[in-house]
Amino acid sequence: MPKKKTTLDNVTEEISEAATEIKEKIESAGEVLAEVADELTGDDSHEKRAAKKKESEVTVDSDTRKAKIEALKAKAKVLEGKVKESGAKEIKEKVTGEKEEKKEMLVPIEDYLKSSIHLGTRVITPDMRPYVYRRRADGLAVFNTSLLDDKMREAIEYLAKFAPEDFIMVCKREAGWKAVQKFAETLGVRAFTKKYPSGVLTNTNLENFFETEMIFICDPWLDKNALADANRIQLKVMSVCDTNNFTAGIDFVLPGNNKSWKSLGMIFYLLTKGYIEKRKLDIAIPPIQNFVEGWDVLQPPA
Repeated sequence: MPKKKTTLDNVTEEISEAATEIKEKIESAGEVLAEVADELTGDDSHEKRAAKKKESEVTVDSDTRKAKIEALKAKAKVLEGKVKESGAKEIKEKVTGEKEEKKEMLVPIEDYLKSSIHLGTRVITPDMRPYVYRRRADGLAVFNTSLLDDKMREAIEYLAKFAPEDFIMVCKREAGWKAVQKFAETLGVRAFTKKYPSGVLTNTNLENFFETEMIFICDPWLDKNALADANRIQLKVMSVCDTNNFTAGIDFVLPGNNKSWKSLGMIFYLLTKGYIEKRKLDIAIPPIQNFVEGWDVLQPPA
């Protein structure tokens, strides 16, 4: 009996120990599961924190964009004010090629525009491209008016190097007869306005042969015979050149509209005035009307 009791006690103890061990293992497993759950919960919280951070960054970016937009609006208002103040200057620059800086011109810019000195042709040669500012909608080239004024000053300087008896004028284009004759009459320069007598500078056997130092022509194409004679005997040549002219053989190019009587009148009025002032001649400067009015009834010399 004692052995049996002992055996039962032993079994009971073993069962109790096994149960305790199982309980401990269950508790241990529970702790592990809790840790895993905590880790999973922690990861989820990390993702939430990352999402919140991203959302915060987006909010910051949005605020930055709004600030930039407001700054741009402020700049736009400032620029709008400047445009209103300088609108007239910008329009004139687009039309004439003039820059914004103030510049004293030989005549007011309005007079240049009225004379159409700045209007070229639809053809622009490589020689004349540097003087062209832009094309109009109708295809006509537009000279840079500020540059024309600069070249006019240079032309006066160049022309003033020659005494009136040391150069001649040649102008076959009818639109220039009035202005050229008035220029020649005022300064005492020999001029050929209807026809240039070929050979008067190169053929010593001609009765009307004479010598000179420089020839001033109005169009390299129409006055090509005079240009050829001058190049043949190596004379200096000065010429008014439109956008469709080539400048080979010309020593001084005066860019400008050489098709219009108003333009040529303005050109020769300024040259006459500048020449008289530069050489300090005791000659009254004729008004510009004498160079441009009545050109159509003027009878050219035979």
